[in-house]
This record gives sequence, structure tokens and C-alpha cells, in this order.
Amino acid sequence: MLIGGIEAGGTKMVCAVGDENGVIQDRVSFPTRQPEETFADMVAYYKGKDIKALGIGCFGPVDLDRKSKTYGYITKTPKAGWSNCNIVGAFEEALGVPVGFDTDVNGAVLGEVTWGAAKGLDSAIYITIGTGVGVGVYVNGGLLHGLVHPEGGHILLMKHPKDTYEGKCPFHKTCMEGLAAGPSIEARWGKKAAELADRAEVWELEAYYIAQAITDYILTYSPQKIILWGGVMHQEKLFGMVRKEVQRLLNGYVAHEMITERIDEYIVPPALGEDPGIKGAIKLGLDALG
Repeated sequence: MLIGGIEAGGTKMVCAVGDENGVIQDRVSFPTRQPEETFADMVAYYKGKDIKALGIGCFGPVDLDRKSKTYGYITKTPKAGWSNCNIVGAFEEALGVPVGFDTDVNGAVLGEVTWGAAKGLDSAIYITIGTGVGVGVYVNGGLLHGLVHPEGGHILLMKHPKDTYEGKCPFHKTCMEGLAAGPSIEARWGKKAAELADRAEVWELEAYYIAQAITDYILTYSPQKIILWGGVMHQEKLFGMVRKEVQRLLNGYVAHEMITERIDEYIVPPALGEDPGIKGAIKLGLDALG
């Protein structure tokens, strides 16, 4: 059985076809232009591929409330031309198959829970730190939805005493995205993160903010696994620094061996490499079959 998956991003749309075991048979990507022309390319890709369902993990914010008149829409987004875009409806109409839908980061955590680093667990969090910060949350055996959906990248953080940077986020300044995402690193230090690899002070500050957010997630969601990725986390030394800082911040309060003794197994990169999002989208499609 073939299932389609779309990892819908503001820069590119990754489209794939896979089976019920998450094995990807084929994939392609299209630049994200205006909806009409972008959708035309994507629909043409899936025509004739005999997919039984489609899953979409989408940039947002999005409407995930099935009772809402705008369920399946990208809502208010800074991506020009994409606000109030009925992405689910467009593919249901064009392809005539069930469409599963969630945020891109919820899709990624679903991929890791189904086939990756959190396989078999009841709860996990996936954090991506790159141009922005996104947090996918899987708790009590399901993806977390609520009033809208988790926006864990915008939790407010305490600034480091030595950090004089005001914060990049136009809404909150000193949220995690405003202090730790790639654009904030560049704005604070005057160079892109990749050019600052040998600057210890850059990564000490970054670890402080990432660990502070992770500590908050541990205390609120109590996840069994934390998966950390995105362009910023390609600085591999950050993993050890973040783990150590999380232990310092928790200060023994959460007295579980996964944190106190085995934290290198607890805060981890994705087991699916660069594929959590697209494989999670395929799982969203599979789940849409009921």
C-alpha cells in the first residue's frame, strides 16, 4: 500500500511516496511559491501514483480543530500569500483520498515515535532549532493539540546575566526563538552560526538557552525522550553542553536515572536523520485511513 507524505515548509515542499512501514519509495521537492502554482506541481507529482491517503506536516500556524470552519487551513502566517490557505481541502479535492494533517514538528515527533528514537514510548518531544524554533509534542500516546497547537519555540526565557542582546522575536523578544534561533545568533554575534564554530562563548550561551527551555519542557510534559535537531544543532558539541546544563538547572529535582545517569540516552538527535518530518507525514496519511 502506498501513502503520500508532504513536509510543507516556507522555503520548499518535500513530497514523497512510502509504504505502511515508513519506507520511502520516491521523493521530490518543489520551491514554495504562491499556493496555486505550488499545489499544481505537487498534485501533478501524485497523479498516477495510486496513493491511498496523504499526510501533510505543515508550517503554521495551522487550524487543527476538526469542528472549525477553517480546519486544514494555514491561518495567519508571515509567508506572503499563504494566510487563510486551505491546504487540506486543496489536496482532498484534487486527489480524492483521505488527508491527515498536523504541524511540521508534530509530524516529526510522530515519525520518531513510530520508526525512530522514541519508538515504543508513550511520550516524546521533538525540538528543531534553525531559522526558527519548533516543538512537536507527543504525550499519553498521541499528538498534543489544544486551543491551537504547541508553540513551544516561543516560551519565555530568563536572559543570561552577560547577554546584552535584546532578542530577535518581533512578538516576544526574549522567547526561545528570539534568543536561540539561527537569526538571533547572527544578530548577536555578527556572523552566521556556521562561521562561529570555534567561539566557545557562542555555544555556552546557546546551551544555556536551549537547556533552560528543555528544563521547562521536562517539568511540564515529563517526556520519556527529547529529540533535538535543526541547523543550529549541527554543532555536535552542543549536545553534551546542553545535557550538562539541563542537569545543572534541574539540580536533582527530577530524580530519574534517565536524567541523573543516562542523559546521553535521553536528549538525543533523531534516529531518522533528516527524515523525521517526511516519514511522520506518511504516518499522518496512514492514520487518516482510520
